[in-house]
Order: sequence, then structure tokens, then C-alpha cells
Amino acid sequence: MPQVPYTENMAQELQTPAIPRHRFSMQKLHFAWRFVLIGVLIAAIYYRVLAKLVLDWWEIPDFSHGFLVPIFAGYLVWSKKDVLLKTKIAPTWSGIGVITLGLLVLLLGVYGAELFLSRVSLVVLLVGLVLSFGGWQLLKELRFPLLVLLLAIPIPAIVFNEITLPLQTLASKLASALLPIFGVPVLREGNIIELPAMKLEVAEACSGIRSLMSLFTLSIFYGYFIEKSFLRRTVLALASIPIAIAANAVRILGTGLCVQYWDPDKALGFFHEFSGWVMFLISLGCLFILHRIMCLVPHRMRRV
Repeated sequence: MPQVPYTENMAQELQTPAIPRHRFSMQKLHFAWRFVLIGVLIAAIYYRVLAKLVLDWWEIPDFSHGFLVPIFAGYLVWSKKDVLLKTKIAPTWSGIGVITLGLLVLLLGVYGAELFLSRVSLVVLLVGLVLSFGGWQLLKELRFPLLVLLLAIPIPAIVFNEITLPLQTLASKLASALLPIFGVPVLREGNIIELPAMKLEVAEACSGIRSLMSLFTLSIFYGYFIEKSFLRRTVLALASIPIAIAANAVRILGTGLCVQYWDPDKALGFFHEFSGWVMFLISLGCLFILHRIMCLVPHRMRRV
């Protein structure tokens, strides 16, 4: 049997001390304890804010989509775990300033009785923690999951009210313009549509803000999973706004037709609630059709 020559490299390998196998596991354990400690501190600081946020998701239908947002953000982080493990960790002192800013915003929100600021401060704090322990490159990889968390935060009441009233008026105008086409004379005063059978009020719950916010959130989810182009994702997200407004107007149109030609009690009861779900599904279908059209446009342009 031939003998393998004893080279100088082999001698260096034999002289090199073996790296303990438990060193890597100890590093992982140290990182896990640090992560748990930070989580406990965040929970201790924000438990009231988070409890009220979850309560709003549960009790206010306009913000019920908030339950899906943390799950989606967690999936985004998990799907990039291989990239994150390869990302260069370079902690920076800039994170301390961002953490300080987040805590100041929290104090301003708590003592100023502004829930929106208190909730946004958590996202700012998370950005600061990522910078402090991971650096700018890690923040770059996590920027989208962090931005997605903002979708779970209900917009301020003053902004909500400013959006709701114009949506009510717009839905009333669209429905009032469409009803005469189907032989229903109308007289509109603000957000009240007077029909021959009865008056139909487009209340705040019928403004379409709920379907608009939910559809906008789902359009971002849909764009992430189905589409790779940033431009198309943006178009899908922006298109969800007019689609939701149009769908709400059609829903009010259907309610008006049922009031006039069927039964007012049933129109304002079962049909009104059921049509909301139907129109939301139709809105999702419109997003899908729009996406398919966008996918076909480049191929046609290439053929030309």
C-alpha cells in the first residue's frame, strides 16, 4: 500500500487546536437569551398598548385585518432566514438614537392620549433594535416586514373621520347616478338618498372604509406572493382603492334596488350584510383580473 507523503500543510493541520463543538451552540444560546430578554422588556413596556390594539382589532370591524398583519410579517422574516443568516452583522450606535426616538414617541403618545403615536413608536423601537444589534445591512433586509407592521395600526381618529365623510358622499353620488338607469327616481341630500319607498342613509359603516383598508392590505399580500415586479405590486395596491370605492357604490345600488322592488326590511337586513361579503370577493376577483391583464401586456408589446 503506497504511503501518503507527510506534507508541511498536514503538519500545520495536526498542530492546529480543534475548535470546541459546543462554542457555536453557546453563541446561539447567548443570542437566544438576549432575544428573550429584549422581548420581555418590550412586552413590559408595551403590554397596555398592545392589549388595546388587539382589542380594537377584535371589536372594530374596520381594523379586523390587523390579526393577519403580524402573521404575514413573521412569515416574511421566516422566508428570508437563509439571507438573514448570511447578512453581515455590523451593530451601529445609530440604533441607540432611533431607540431613544421611539421611547420619546411612546411617552408623547401615552401622556398625550394619542394611541396612534404609542403604536407607531413600537415600529420605531424595532427599527432601532435592528440597527443596534444588526446594523444597516440587516435593516435593509428587514425593511419590508417592518413597514408591513404599520398596516396593523389603525389610522388616527381625526384622519379616519376626514376620510370617512368624503367616502360616504362619493358613494351616495355614485349610487344616485346609477339608480335612475334602473328606473328608480332619487333625490340626494348629502349622504341621504331619498327613494320613492323610503330614505336610504349611507352611514359611516357603509362608507366603504372597511373594505378599502382590508382590500388594500390583501392587495399587498397578494402582490408579494404572486408578483415579483415592484411596479406591478404598487399598481395592484393603488388599484385596490378605486376598486373598493366602486364595489361599495354597487353595493349601495343593489340595496336601493332591493328597497324599491323587493322588501325594504330584507334589503337593509340580510341582503345588506350578505352583499358586503359578495362585493368584497368580487373586488378580489377584480384585482386578480387586473394582475392577469398586466401580465399579458408585456407579451403583446414584444410581439408588436
